[in-house]
Amino acid sequence: MTVIPVSGLAVGGRAAGRAAPASGPKRKRRLGLGAPVTYGWMLGPGLLLAFWTIGSATGFIDPRTLPAPWVALHTGLELIQQGRLQEHLAISAFRAGQGLVWGVSIGVVVALLSGLTLLGGYLIDGVVQLKRAIPTLALIPLFILWFGIGEGMKVIVISLSVFIPIYVHTHNALRAIEMKHVELAETLGLSPMAFVRHVVLPGALPGFMLGLRFGVMGAWLALVVVEQLNATSGIGYMINLARTYAQSDVILLGLVVYAILGVSSDAAVRLLERKVLSYRRTLAK
Repeated sequence: MTVIPVSGLAVGGRAAGRAAPASGPKRKRRLGLGAPVTYGWMLGPGLLLAFWTIGSATGFIDPRTLPAPWVALHTGLELIQQGRLQEHLAISAFRAGQGLVWGVSIGVVVALLSGLTLLGGYLIDGVVQLKRAIPTLALIPLFILWFGIGEGMKVIVISLSVFIPIYVHTHNALRAIEMKHVELAETLGLSPMAFVRHVVLPGALPGFMLGLRFGVMGAWLALVVVEQLNATSGIGYMINLARTYAQSDVILLGLVVYAILGVSSDAAVRLLERKVLSYRRTLAK
């Protein structure tokens, strides 16, 4: 009887003595954005600042058109030493804060009335959607006739600019709550207040946070406009006064301050959103 050595066996048409290639599982590339980078949101503004600095240093950007960043920095230090920048900044922040509080409060209440009741949806949602078609800034002449040109009118314009995104996104989130959660609440016998607390508010929170991001930016955008109207203080007044005296460095400083306020407030809302909605696993995480 002839014994065939194992090394001479043929497996699948190949000699068993030949080493078979490794057939382990292939590593599949994971889809997604990758791990977030700390302060990665500053990359875009940082590149813009670098372009501005290099362009001003090389003469590519005409200083008569756009002053250099160090000129704006020097002007800002002078205004800080004089106490003028802090004073105007505090007044502007107070105006924007008032409008933000009123806009958020009214937006949430109206969204709850419209999103949780059929009659409220019929009466309120159509009016709000009609308002969306009319820019808030286009209503300023009418608001001046109704409320005058004082602080009240300015706060109303800011509040209305905040109210619209808060209402729209909160209302959409309310209407997107799944029926299985509502049926579960009915099965458990939750009271209306408990239903709102445990089902409605958590379900509407993602939409509210998105609306808050838009609302904060809307507050600063409205502030830029209303502070140009018969204001005697604030960053907008400082810019308007500098325009009268052709002080382009002060104008640029005011715009930089507006940009910093907008970016920093948006970053603060995004940080709050990550903390509040930490249970959600999204593409950005």
